[in-house]
Amino acid sequence: MREVQNIIIGFGKAGKTLAGYLAKKGEKTVLIEENPLRYGGTCINVACIPSKSLENSARESAALGGEFSEKAERYQKAIEEKRRLTHFLRGKNLEKVQGAGVEVIDGRASFLDEHRILVESAKGDEEIRGERIFVNTGAKTIIPKIAGVESSKRVYTSESMMELDTLPKNLVIIGGGYIGLEFASYYQNFGSTVTILQDTMDFIPREDREMAKAIEENMEKLGITLCKGVTVQEIQDKEEESLILFQQGGEGKTITADAILVATGRKPNVENLALEKAGLSLTERGAIPVDSSLRTKVPHIFAMGDVTGGMQFTYISLDDFRIVKAALEQEAKGEGTALRSTENRGAIPYSVFLTPAFSRVGITEEEAKAQGKQYRVAKLPVAAIPKAQVLRQTAGLLKVIIEEGSNLILGAHLYCPESYEMINLIKLAMDQKIPANVLASQIYTHPTMTEAFNDLLG
Repeated sequence: MREVQNIIIGFGKAGKTLAGYLAKKGEKTVLIEENPLRYGGTCINVACIPSKSLENSARESAALGGEFSEKAERYQKAIEEKRRLTHFLRGKNLEKVQGAGVEVIDGRASFLDEHRILVESAKGDEEIRGERIFVNTGAKTIIPKIAGVESSKRVYTSESMMELDTLPKNLVIIGGGYIGLEFASYYQNFGSTVTILQDTMDFIPREDREMAKAIEENMEKLGITLCKGVTVQEIQDKEEESLILFQQGGEGKTITADAILVATGRKPNVENLALEKAGLSLTERGAIPVDSSLRTKVPHIFAMGDVTGGMQFTYISLDDFRIVKAALEQEAKGEGTALRSTENRGAIPYSVFLTPAFSRVGITEEEAKAQGKQYRVAKLPVAAIPKAQVLRQTAGLLKVIIEEGSNLILGAHLYCPESYEMINLIKLAMDQKIPANVLASQIYTHPTMTEAFNDLLG
């Protein structure tokens, strides 16, 4: 058995960044990754980057139009480009961490005790002892208990769907969450007929109700069918297509598809880690519990990224690195409080890459009412923005909740082209307590989507 200062389990955003930081400090650091096709983490291999590559290709294809056969050919080229991109980024990530002096091991890691890790690999089993251990194993798709879902040859997850070479004519998506909605938008733009089956009656229930209505109406206008209050019972493969049997409103119904995407959420990837041998247990939702510095109850063991059960975004994982780095620096000094923690992240924005994109930060109008806030609402139709007219993308709505008196922004909901860029300025204003009228009076370049803040907040 050999000893190192740091063992990092999982090649995700937080893990790889921390590994490089520690190795450059001269600390012996081992990074263990079970799947060589995941170098760099979920984001660059099977999530953010490849899906947004497809999203971009889908929008370009929609603009070109044409027969289904032409769209299918463009789709296949988009899949090939996605593979080229992920292969390139995967190699660059490996090159970067190894260049920093990190030892990368391909293998499955599991705890033997609080300090020892067993690594099972093609080269044989090895025990490694680490002074510190960091878990960054991400999340994986939840497969619902539906008869036939695991045996069907036409069922895909968000990961395997992006490896499908043939554009489906009829795509059925089980799940009306953000992943399902994004894929619905991509494939509708590519030319598929898309139907979403969701179990709840409320569409994206966590969002502002006015915004949810605007998104739902526009998606239906684009040709995406949304079936709410659905219980999927069985999937049956036929010769040329699959049959989905479901209940809706007490009535049994069926729909056919040549591809079925299961998008019912993701859960922390903790199986096979043998956490109990390190004295660690899980939360009710299967996550590793941590404190505000991302330490587990075993002080030298940290958990970062999706495995902690928080928001599943790569930029949160990157911030987890910053929090752990601050904790290690504070530990080395032996005094004071770490500068960063999960409690001072500030407002957390997110974007859903629909057509157009939807981005949000802060609270909804319903939440403002429930909290007894005194507020006013600023709204602007996207059609009133010159850049939207230039882009010929005029569907959507901008809505901002502003606190009366202070004029501080409580929440922003942007359903418009390039909202994923605009929302970051709102996040900055919220964190730095910059009043809405300051954004309203700024000089913005023209024509841009950001200049909409002049009219929206003025």
